[in-house]
Amino acid sequence: MDITQHLALTLKTLRQARGWSLSKLAEETGVSKAMLGQVERNESSPTVSTLWKIATGLNVPFSTFISPEADAAPVFDPQQQAMVVKPLFPWDDALKYDHFSITLAPGTLSESTPHESGVIEHVVAISGELEMQIDGVWRVIPPDSGLRFAGDKPHAYRNSSSQTVHFHSLIHYPR
Repeated sequence: MDITQHLALTLKTLRQARGWSLSKLAEETGVSKAMLGQVERNESSPTVSTLWKIATGLNVPFSTFISPEADAAPVFDPQQQAMVVKPLFPWDDALKYDHFSITLAPGTLSESTPHESGVIEHVVAISGELEMQIDGVWRVIPPDSGLRFAGDKPHAYRNSSSQTVHFHSLIHYPR
């Protein structure tokens, strides 16, 4: 099963397990009913940003939508691959974390909806200067530097440079 098939099946399974209609799922995630239906039918691949919204609305880790067979495969943003998310470690249910390697193409802005209450995110810039907006304030994270913040508030990632930015994101979910 490829990653898009896994995503479609996982989304439908999670929605049905909650007894939600597509309308209820759209309300909880902020993603249109039409888009959600297309994803469930494997007719469309969501952007990374949309997939984050879906995971947050369902209150599940982002990596839930990545098949075990594809743990090392990157998730591309279909919008010209502006943001690429690659899992470094599979979801760890005992420790409750996701760990990703992320690249942002030049000029990319990715706004993240709040994760579930109590989520803590650790971001470490690997190469390039990552800009992050937290609590409405933009901060620059130079290479080999990091930032820890409450992921249950809106936040954004930006690359204003002409070079690709590479960073790691470790997301801890509450027990």
